[in-house]
Amino acid sequence: MNNIPSVFWLVPAASITALAAAWIFFRNMMKEDEGTVRMREIAGHVRKGAMAYLKQQYKVVTIVFVILAAVFAFMAYVMKVQNPWVPFAFLTGGFFSGLAGFLGMKTATYASARTANAARRGLDSGLRIAFRSGAVMGLVVVGLGLLDIALWFVILNAVYDGEQMALVTITTTMLTFGMGASTQALFARVGGGIYTKAADVGADLVGKVEADIPEDDPRNPATIADNVGDNVGDVAGMGADLYESYCGSILSTAALGATAFAMSGDMQLKAVIAPMLIATVGIFLSLLGILAVKTKEGATMKDLLHSLGNGTNLSAALTAVATFVILYMLKIDNWLGLSFSVLSGLIAGVIIGQATEYYTSHSYKPTRKIAEASVTGSATVIIKGIGTGMISTLIPVLAISAAIMISYLCANGFDMTMSAASVSKGLYGIGIASVGMLSTLGITLATDAYGPIADNAGGNAEMSGLGEEIRHRTDALDALGNTTAATGKGFAIGSAALTALALLASYVEEIKIAMIRAAESGKEFIGAAGAMFNPSDAGITDFMEFFQVNLINPKVIVGCFIGAMAAFLFCGLTMGAVSRAASSMVEEVRRQFREIKGILQGEATPDYGRCVEISTRGAQREMVLPAILAILIPVIVGIVLGVAGVLGLLAGSLATGFTLAVFMANAGGAWDNAKKMVEEGNFGGKGSPCHKATIVGDTVGDPFKDTSGPSLNILIKLMSMVSIVMAGLTVAFI
Repeated sequence: MNNIPSVFWLVPAASITALAAAWIFFRNMMKEDEGTVRMREIAGHVRKGAMAYLKQQYKVVTIVFVILAAVFAFMAYVMKVQNPWVPFAFLTGGFFSGLAGFLGMKTATYASARTANAARRGLDSGLRIAFRSGAVMGLVVVGLGLLDIALWFVILNAVYDGEQMALVTITTTMLTFGMGASTQALFARVGGGIYTKAADVGADLVGKVEADIPEDDPRNPATIADNVGDNVGDVAGMGADLYESYCGSILSTAALGATAFAMSGDMQLKAVIAPMLIATVGIFLSLLGILAVKTKEGATMKDLLHSLGNGTNLSAALTAVATFVILYMLKIDNWLGLSFSVLSGLIAGVIIGQATEYYTSHSYKPTRKIAEASVTGSATVIIKGIGTGMISTLIPVLAISAAIMISYLCANGFDMTMSAASVSKGLYGIGIASVGMLSTLGITLATDAYGPIADNAGGNAEMSGLGEEIRHRTDALDALGNTTAATGKGFAIGSAALTALALLASYVEEIKIAMIRAAESGKEFIGAAGAMFNPSDAGITDFMEFFQVNLINPKVIVGCFIGAMAAFLFCGLTMGAVSRAASSMVEEVRRQFREIKGILQGEATPDYGRCVEISTRGAQREMVLPAILAILIPVIVGIVLGVAGVLGLLAGSLATGFTLAVFMANAGGAWDNAKKMVEEGNFGGKGSPCHKATIVGDTVGDPFKDTSGPSLNILIKLMSMVSIVMAGLTVAFI
C-alpha cells in the first residue's frame, strides 16, 4: 500500500460523501407528509408490488450468478486460464449493482405519494421532492460505484505490491467486476422493462382505448401493476444500468492507462488514478448542481426544462474546469491534451442530451408533427414516429464520432503514425472521454430517476381524486419526466458507445495477459510467416497484425455480421417478450371488466394483485433467454472464430447497437409526448380519435423506449465484458 498516493484517498472520501448526501435527501423526503389515507393506501400497494417483484428477480439472478461464479472458479483454479480473484470481483460487481437499483427503487416508492401531496402546495414543492428523491438514485450509484472501485484497488495493491506488471494485472482484474455489474444490469433492465410495458400496454389498450377511462383510473385493474413497473423498470433497471456504465468507463480507462504508460515509471500510477479523481470531483459538483434545481409556480415546460438544465449544465461546466486542474496537478504527460479529451466527452454528452430533448419534447417541432399526424389515424402516427426516430440518430452518431476522433488525437498529441505507443495513448484518451461524459452522473441520473417518480405521483393523484388543479401540476411534472427520461436514455446510450470502445481496447490487453500466462506454461504462438510470436514484447498493433485483424479477414467480417445480428435478435426477443406478457395482461383486464360487475361504475374493486402477478411471472419467465444469449454469443464466437472474430463481433454490435438504441429510445419518447400533447387539449384532447391514435403510437413506443432500446447499451458492454473475462479460454483454443 506504500505505492498508493495520498490524493487517492479522496476517492473513497467522495463515495462516502455521496452516500451520506443520499441518506440526507432520503430522510428529508421521508419527513414529508404522504397525504390522505387513500394516497397512503395506493402508495402501499405500489411499494408492496415493487418489492415482491425485486425479491423474485433476485432469486433468479442469484442462481445465474452462482453458476457463472462456479464457471469462473473452474477456469481460475482448475484450467489455470483465469485470475483467481475474478470469481469474487464478479460477485461484488453484481451485488453493488443490484444494491444501487434496490435503494433507488425503494426511495422512489416512498417519494411518489409525497410528491403528489407536495404538488397540492405548488409546482416547485413537487419538483423539489421528486428531483431530490431521484438524486438519491444518482448519488447511490456513484457512491457505491466509486466505493467498490476504491476497495478493490486497495485490496489488489496489497496483493500484487512489488510484482512486475502489477498495475496492469490489478486494473484488468478489476475490470471483471464490471461483468458482474453488467449481468445484473441486463436482468434488471430486461426483466423490469418487460414487467412495466406488459402492465402499461394492458392498462392503455383496454382501459383508455376500449373502456374509454382516464389514465391511472382506479377502475383499471392494471393501474397498480403499471405504477409498480415504472419503479422496477425505470428506476431499479436504470440504476443498475448506469452503475455498470459508470464503473466500466472508469475501470477500462484505468486499464488502458496502465498499458499506455507502462514504461513511464510513476506516470503509470497517475494514469490509473486519473479517471477515479475526475469521477471524484464530479460527485462534489453534481451535489452542487442538485441543490441549484428549483422553479416557480405556473412554470411552462420550457421553464421546467431550463430549471433542470441549470443544474446539469452547472455541474458539467465546473467539472470541465476541474479536470484541467486535476490533470495539471498530477503532472501527467500531455495533461492539456487529455483534459481536452475529457472535455470532448462532456460536450458530446450535452449535445446528445439537447438533441434528445429536441426530438422527444412536445415543445419542439418533431414531436408536434407526430401529434399532428394523429388527425389521419394511428398508422400515420406510427410511420411519423419511426421516421423521426431514424432521423434523430444523426446528431448523436456525429457527436460520438467527433468525441472519439478528438479525444484520440488530443491524447496522443495528434500522432497519426499508428505506432503502438501512439495507439495506446489515443485509446486512453477515448476512455477518459467516457469518464468525462459520466463524471456528472450524480445529477444526470437524478433527472432520469425523477421521471418515474413524477409519473407515479400523477397516478397517485388520479387514483386519489385530488382534483384537476393538482392533476394539472403532476401532469406538468410527468411531461417533464418523459423528456428527462428520454434524455437520460440518450445519455446512457452515448456513454455506452464510448465505454464499449474503451472495453474493446481493454480486451486486446486482456488477451495479451492471457497469452503471457499461457507462454509461461509452455504454450508457443506461431505467426502467419512461421516466426515465433512473443506476447511480452508486443504492442497493441503487433497483436492486430498477429491475429490478422483487418477487413479482408473473413473472421472479422463474419464477427461484424454476428454482432449486428445480435442487436436485432436481442430486440426481437425482448419485443416478443413484451408482446406475450402484454397479451396476457390485456386478456386479464378484459376478463375483470367482464366478470367483476360494477368495476366501471366504481362500485367494485378490481383485483390489482392478479395483474401484478401476471407481470411478475411474465417478466421472470421472459428475461432469462436474452440475458443468456448475451453471455453465450461472445464465448462461442471466441472459441470458433478466435480473437479476430471477437473483435469483429464487438465492433459490429457497437455500431449497430448504438444507432438502433438511439432510434428506439427517441421514437418511443416522441410517441409518448405526442400523446401528452393531445391530452393537454390539442387536436380534440382526451377521448378524441386523435387521442386514441396517439395512444396506439405510445403503446408501440413503450417497449421501444423502456425495454429493448435501453437494454441495448447493456448488451454491447456485457458482450465486451464477457469477452474480457473469457480471454483466457479464447487463448486456450488458439
